[in-house]
Amino acid sequence: MRVISGRFKGVALATPKTGTRPTTDRTKEAIFSHLDSWGVLDDARVLDLFAGTGALGIEALSRGARELVAVESSRPAAALITKTLAQLQRNRSWTPELKARVLVKKAEAVAGGFGEPFDVIFIDPPYAFETAACNQLLADLAAGTATNDRTVIMLERSVRSDTPAAPEGWEITESRNYGETAVFYIEPIADDQAE
Repeated sequence: MRVISGRFKGVALATPKTGTRPTTDRTKEAIFSHLDSWGVLDDARVLDLFAGTGALGIEALSRGARELVAVESSRPAAALITKTLAQLQRNRSWTPELKARVLVKKAEAVAGGFGEPFDVIFIDPPYAFETAACNQLLADLAAGTATNDRTVIMLERSVRSDTPAAPEGWEITESRNYGETAVFYIEPIADDQAE
């Protein structure tokens, strides 16, 4: 697995032997083409929940994001993300304003938020993660300080999973299927739409 595009294009990602289901390059390319077209990655704060290899968050850093918080509950997987980030920090494309850190925690434990909100939140849970738990996580994110009225949430699920429910005041603005993977983009309902 490698970074597809941007300042760190071609950098290899350390991957655990088992226990993670990395996003395929085809799906990752489609997600990032979409986000790039919206212009939401430039100078963005990014939260990568269920980070796994860190592929989504690191791709965002490569394509213009300035800060990444990767959350992964598996210590071995989190250690590999930390190793990849250390490698990136030695890369000549790394600049002093870039920030990245890894939290070894469950996604549900951090959903309430951090100091300032994130521009983009990636949620890529294991396919076994129940839809009800997904919906609760989305609701907690929407209610906490991790989001604001400009946050874009990208959620990956199995195409066989039930469709997630957008939290109150939010909507699924787009969904796409790529093979086994369903991708949902969830955004706050604009004030002029909310009645």
